[in-house]
Amino acid sequence: MSTSPGVTPLPADAETLFARLRDALKKDLGLAGAGATAAPEAAGHAVPAPSPASVPASGEGQGTADAEAQAPAFIGIHTGGAWLAARLHAELGLGSPLGFLSSAFYRDDVQARGLSARMQPTKIDFDVNGRDIVLVDDILHTGRTIRAALNEIFDYGRPARVRLAVLLDRGGRELPVRADYLGAELALQPGEKLVLSQRTSGMFELRVERPGS
Repeated sequence: MSTSPGVTPLPADAETLFARLRDALKKDLGLAGAGATAAPEAAGHAVPAPSPASVPASGEGQGTADAEAQAPAFIGIHTGGAWLAARLHAELGLGSPLGFLSSAFYRDDVQARGLSARMQPTKIDFDVNGRDIVLVDDILHTGRTIRAALNEIFDYGRPARVRLAVLLDRGGRELPVRADYLGAELALQPGEKLVLSQRTSGMFELRVERPGS
């Protein structure tokens, strides 16, 4: 946990918040057997291949296929939400689809904010129609990023349900948006912002920053 002098202290370190978020999802999705695994590589969001013992024998795959069809797809919002979604998807042991999106073009303030030169592309290469989706982001603030992400998802189809998983809610809502799964809440002082980073090992770090601190 990284906190500069004079800024609002974090309620817990990023890995603790991530564990809370993962466990809340695991409980709600009925994944009692899922547990923490080694963090995936940060660059590729790689999910380890199953071991031979985990591959069902002939005639035993129908239950697995049914479970995967019922499991929600995960979609992470670039950049922090994409990191979180990839690791959650891996540690929960899901076989359902995983996608990533950039909501920048769909924000209602895109002209005022502009577009980042490092903007990542959207990748949703599965059918969202009729599917349960867990939308993942790192920080929930005004709600405008989530609204933009929902608009983009609905351009791909009509999901049955979309739930929101967020590492940290910092308040300051401007739209009626709330998280279904949450690591923690934290009220920041004016001018402060939260910054999530990911090490090459895949582990997360979270810090509070303020201009001039």
